[in-house]
Amino acid sequence: MDQLSPEERKIGIDNFDEAVGFTRREFLQGVIAAGAVSGAGLGAMYFGYNKVTDPVRVGVVGTGDEGNVLIGGCSPDYVQVVAIADARPFGIHRAFHGDCSSPIAQAARPGLIKKAGYSSEAEARKNVKVYTGPDGIGQLLDNPDVEAIIIALPLHLHAPIAVQAMMRGKHVLTEKLMAHNVAQCKAMGRVSYELKAKDGAPLHLSTGHQRHYSVLYDNAVHTVKMGMLGQLTHIRAQWHRGNLPGGDSWQPPLPGVEDFVKGKKVDRVLRELKNWEAQLAEAIKKGSQSEVEALEAKVAQWQAWYADREIDAELFGYISTKIGKDRDRPAMEELVRWRLFNRTGGGLMAELGSHQLDAASIFCSALRTDGKKAHPISVHAIGNRQVFPMDRDAEDHVFCSFEFPGPEYDGRFDVGYETENGGNKIDSYSVDPNKKIVVTYSSINGNGFGGYGEVVMGTKGTMILDKEQEVMLYAKSDTSASVGIKPAGGGYALDTQASGGAAAPVAKAAAAGPVSRGYTEEIEHWAYCIRNPAPENKVKCYPEIAMGDAVIALTTNVAIQRGQRGEAGFVKFQESWFDINSDDTPDGSSVADELAQLKAYKV
Repeated sequence: MDQLSPEERKIGIDNFDEAVGFTRREFLQGVIAAGAVSGAGLGAMYFGYNKVTDPVRVGVVGTGDEGNVLIGGCSPDYVQVVAIADARPFGIHRAFHGDCSSPIAQAARPGLIKKAGYSSEAEARKNVKVYTGPDGIGQLLDNPDVEAIIIALPLHLHAPIAVQAMMRGKHVLTEKLMAHNVAQCKAMGRVSYELKAKDGAPLHLSTGHQRHYSVLYDNAVHTVKMGMLGQLTHIRAQWHRGNLPGGDSWQPPLPGVEDFVKGKKVDRVLRELKNWEAQLAEAIKKGSQSEVEALEAKVAQWQAWYADREIDAELFGYISTKIGKDRDRPAMEELVRWRLFNRTGGGLMAELGSHQLDAASIFCSALRTDGKKAHPISVHAIGNRQVFPMDRDAEDHVFCSFEFPGPEYDGRFDVGYETENGGNKIDSYSVDPNKKIVVTYSSINGNGFGGYGEVVMGTKGTMILDKEQEVMLYAKSDTSASVGIKPAGGGYALDTQASGGAAAPVAKAAAAGPVSRGYTEEIEHWAYCIRNPAPENKVKCYPEIAMGDAVIALTTNVAIQRGQRGEAGFVKFQESWFDINSDDTPDGSSVADELAQLKAYKV
């Protein structure tokens, strides 16, 4: 690796090999070598929270793909899932049994029976109340045994359910994006600060941007803080998926509804169910016991999925409508494919771009000395539908360019560097409005080249974060050799059922160095803060942080809409949009109106 000159070595480190990971890498190695922790315990030691003596009693609202990933992140040492609510038999089945569609899916969604150590679904149901009807969410929220809730519902329901839960004195962890519009985000934050939990403690409202709890990303942030990349100039981020018509992960099959497959109309769920039933019948004749049990699990899961056809989705608030000139969209499609529609979702920027821009803003904030999140200056965005037919509202291609302030941009903060002995060095710079960090982002369908990740470029080095799996650091622009920050012995794979064709890598547990994507840690720390209500115990993705990510994603959607109307797809960000106490919003949403509607919402 290239040697750094004394002038370049602001923190007295001789080369990149010694710099990578620094004290945190040494800390991880020491913890692992001592055999002190594995799995969930690593997050507790790394992020500085302890176990709780009384696990928080949690209700999970929404047990679809992401809800069951969150159930998989519920460590029994921190939370006890005592209730679940979902309209779909498919979601309820997976909540108990996990997802057996593939080994990767099973690792991501192990189910409550395995996670909590129940012997059977019957035993689990003695400890977990199940709500399935149109009023099921309200019944769960009114359950006095539920202290806190995890929300993994379609985006348009995040704010109303969160506010109703907090009005009942319950803590909330909601999936990202925080809410459907910026006014809802501000309303949620205000309610969380105005109300108290039933025991009089502060309410904790957390949003699931799990990179804030990723050991891997934290190491990467401290690499930036140590000055190893020099002056940050550019961040390139992307989330590319190979989704095509007929093979879209956001357009899963509807049970009881025929889709065109290779020119023929087929009920894809029923077809798969019959396939597994045939294989099971054959295995019973001449297969092993383990093979029979595996196929029985497959049949049970697809039976639960096929049972979804009996749901009257309109009773749960979903609507039937017409798409384009001649396509009738049933309410059931809005329930299952909610990411595709403006009423229920926020498109690529809300579902994928918010993760990437959260990461970018974390890196742009790394050299701040005031601890605040860096807010973008402007965005230019283009969004269109290049691959898919008129069967959705969401764009299938989004291209964006953001300007973020660099350390010297407007003199709001100095540049701080971590030093080798754990101290801090601050260099002051004069104001220079040219010192900006440009962040480019693309999210496309039809070609998954490059998958997803971020490339952070500075004047001294380049850092690549690949699919939340590893971090590679290069001196200057030389990519012939790198030092990697990644789990020793940890393996990864891709869960194709999650949000995208190249989605949700899951670290295999390994005693040599388990690494989590952050789901477990965000839930554990939320529970720790609930049980330890001291002022200094605050979740990492608290309302202002989560709202900042939402403002970026939703403002980008505004820029895209302007471009589609023939205007310039350009928006300058206003600081008041990021102020939870200001009523200003980029999307025209009204805080007063949303607050009134959220408080009056009937569950």
